[in-house]
Amino acid sequence: MENMDTKIVVSGDVCVNLLQWITHPQNNEGLSWQTYSNMHSVLQNGAGLLLSRFISLSTGASIISPQLQDTELILSGEYLKSTVELELLPMFNKGDKKKVYRVSRFIGFTGPRAGSPKLLPIINDDPDVDMIVLDDENNGFNSYREFWPLALKKNNTSPVILYKTNNPIDSNELWQHLQKNHNENTIVIINSDDLRSKGVNISKSLSWEKTAQDFMWQINNNPNLTFLVNCRHLIIPFGNEGVIYYKNEGVPETRLYFLPYEFEGGFIKDYQGKMYGLTSCFVAGVASAIVSGIQNKEELNDSISIGIRKGIVSAQKYFINGFGEDPEKAVFPNPSIFTEEDNDFVKEDYVQDVIVPNKANSNCRSCWYILKDKSSTNLAEIAYDIVKNGVKNALNTIPIARFGNLTTVDKAEIESYRSIKNLMIEYISTKNTVRPLSIAVFGTPGSGKSFGIVEVAKSIASSSIKKLDFNLSQFNSPLDLANAFHKVRDVVLEGKIPLVFFDEFDSLLNGKLGWLKYFLAPMQDGLFRDGDSVHPIGKAIFVFAGGTSSTFKEFSGEGIRDEEEKKKFLVEFKGAKGPDFISRLRGYVNILGPNQTDDKWDHLFIIRRAMLLRSLLERKVPHLINEQGEAQIDNGVLRALLKIKRYKHESRSMEAIMEMSMLTNAKKWEQSFLPSKEQLRLHVDEEQFLRHLMHDAFYSEKIEELAKDIHEKYIVIHKGNIEIDKNNMLPWSELSEECKIFYRKQAKHIPNYLLKINYDVVSVKEKLETFEFNQNELETLAEIEHTDWYNYRKKIALKCGGVKNNNIKYDSSLKCWEELSEEMKNKAYEMVKCWPKILAKSNFKIERLKQLCYCETKL
Repeated sequence: MENMDTKIVVSGDVCVNLLQWITHPQNNEGLSWQTYSNMHSVLQNGAGLLLSRFISLSTGASIISPQLQDTELILSGEYLKSTVELELLPMFNKGDKKKVYRVSRFIGFTGPRAGSPKLLPIINDDPDVDMIVLDDENNGFNSYREFWPLALKKNNTSPVILYKTNNPIDSNELWQHLQKNHNENTIVIINSDDLRSKGVNISKSLSWEKTAQDFMWQINNNPNLTFLVNCRHLIIPFGNEGVIYYKNEGVPETRLYFLPYEFEGGFIKDYQGKMYGLTSCFVAGVASAIVSGIQNKEELNDSISIGIRKGIVSAQKYFINGFGEDPEKAVFPNPSIFTEEDNDFVKEDYVQDVIVPNKANSNCRSCWYILKDKSSTNLAEIAYDIVKNGVKNALNTIPIARFGNLTTVDKAEIESYRSIKNLMIEYISTKNTVRPLSIAVFGTPGSGKSFGIVEVAKSIASSSIKKLDFNLSQFNSPLDLANAFHKVRDVVLEGKIPLVFFDEFDSLLNGKLGWLKYFLAPMQDGLFRDGDSVHPIGKAIFVFAGGTSSTFKEFSGEGIRDEEEKKKFLVEFKGAKGPDFISRLRGYVNILGPNQTDDKWDHLFIIRRAMLLRSLLERKVPHLINEQGEAQIDNGVLRALLKIKRYKHESRSMEAIMEMSMLTNAKKWEQSFLPSKEQLRLHVDEEQFLRHLMHDAFYSEKIEELAKDIHEKYIVIHKGNIEIDKNNMLPWSELSEECKIFYRKQAKHIPNYLLKINYDVVSVKEKLETFEFNQNELETLAEIEHTDWYNYRKKIALKCGGVKNNNIKYDSSLKCWEELSEEMKNKAYEMVKCWPKILAKSNFKIERLKQLCYCETKL
């Protein structure tokens, strides 16, 4: 990039990085010292000096900055020095042959012998620059005005300022100067971990929705962040995977940028080491987009948005390149990190963004899903797409969590599983543990309680974990439990970590929850008693899978509303040592499964079903997926499998229906390959399933009848209207075929229109109650229907303005929706109002989609 006409001044704290690493002798020949391990070291610019180099590479602009050339002063201890140890580490994955040097250990800082670290003046400083970039690491620069750029201190200047800081407090002199004199054009960049270190509680690596909502709460409620609320532009990187951009130009707006396939901290693996300067590299990416924006006279907001994408990509490429294969010879930083190549592992268009809603209703648990905001279609259509084309193709812009063979997009599941993963990682990496890690898992039978936890564990350390299963409902006495613990100890003695599933731990033993008391000592002390002997268990992960409680809330009695009933439950629960058991748990997961768990809040169940169905197709009948990755499945079968109200045995039922179908030699899953009605009854409501199966056929059969009814209603509503084409007012038998085609088309498209306002058309037998749309729904439907009618009439007959087809009379109502009179709009509303009655006459019910949040159904 060449931008030599753009002038940028870069300054800030000064630090020199001392890189040290060891190489082993290649042979035993040569001089004596060459036969030993060799210690290498090089000096590299850090802090503001490194940032200046990044900016130069990313922008190609004329950079004005301090220069450090006197090595003697560095060695004499005048400047702040950081020492790091390097190691040759895999470029991407374990086992990669290609390796680069990265930081394996941060050894520490070497400060000046006396006073503050030495700062550097800006060489050839210029008061008239286009951009100022500041690196404030709270090592003196923010207090010494004489080292600030002239353009910063000069009045009546308005350069764009990028202020990178790791000490977000409003008391330092530099911050106050920026807020007072340059707030309009200052972009503040603070790393999320630096915010957290100041007591700002933003969750880490759970879900992007959770991270964004935590930030919204903190910025609106935390008094420690009051000074940030007034920032015109605030950018917060979350690792190398996401960024929050808070913009306040009178009305605050928060936008989240994220990589769909990663979560905060997920890109850098432990075995890959670390790199300093990641945030500085990100800032350079932002700067490059802003420089281009200045030259092209773009809005600053737009340039920042592009820059955030560039910054995420550049920082990831910087990390992967590291210090090269030989830090003494490699060019550092590598200029290629700021250029986009066809074979790059990450690209700017991979980065997605979404507005973070500032919800007034803080009690709604399910209002905001990125899945909804990133798609213009409803959840049912997304679910069909997942099954037909696969998760990767259907959800390439949506946050997806993968744990081994487990894939989920439900943020509740993501947050639970990631919490468990974080617990397991911490537990496995801790050396001196005296007690097992205890986790509880709840879900209905068949929901897949063990599968998820096993996949999470395998994604962490598959080679060192061994699974054991014990079903307590099959145990007769505590002696059986002692025998189980001995088997756990045997696995520990093998050098592995046992992943122990105690299934149906809440089953009966001399009363309700009778097993709990026998787990207290093993959970707390890591010991169990067998006769007169006490044995240590060792390092183990206990997973307690509920058999009678489908959620933690149900297990602990939190959902009981009746006070007397709750009081009675708590007495019994306390007597069974329930509170003591819970106090020893370190986490729990509610497995949601393919059934809707809550009519009010659980609206992603259809997505879970779709992902499960796609997984079953890939694993059990891969021959039904063609070379393009498209599943060969009849639309009716797909609709029934996704829309059925309930599977009697959760995922087991969905799997059973597939196994009972005749698919071994099938090329497509046709309706005729399904099991018989009597066999379906084992797993679903067979009548309901068949009505979903035949929905398209039922509806197609009724098209003619629906079209006639719509036409009759049209005649009634428009009777006496002299503006209407009289040909449209003829009885059905006398209508032209062209007009009949239009009414059939309208009848056929009613279900699609209704999907736009989150309603579905369902075939039913029972008598239907009266149904009415609200005003917003009426307006939406009327405009959609009129626009389709308008476009159709224009295509076949007329142009707006009166040009007419010889076969069709000119219709003066042929106008865009915005041009219609209120009288004509009201007639359009009347036409839409009749749809529920017309559909009901043909045994079709308009039903609100279950994929809506409770709050949305109240809008």
